[in-house]
Amino acid sequence: MSVNKRRYAAIESEKLSHGGVNSISALLECDPKTIRQGKKELTELELDITGIRQPGGGRKKRPLPLNTVE
Repeated sequence: MSVNKRRYAAIESEKLSHGGVNSISALLECDPKTIRQGKKELTELELDITGIRQPGGGRKKRPLPLNTVE
């Protein structure tokens, strides 16, 4: 089973809560150890939550027009 499939199976088993690992392993015809390994990988996976943009990125603000009427 590939890494993506293993992690997908782990996510789906979490949705089912109690007995999820056995249910998904029977449905996908894989070993429950494979799903547990996927769960372990997901908890160890370091997610980048800082975002994609660099500081100061994006659209720049327009300067305010000068008020010439007095």
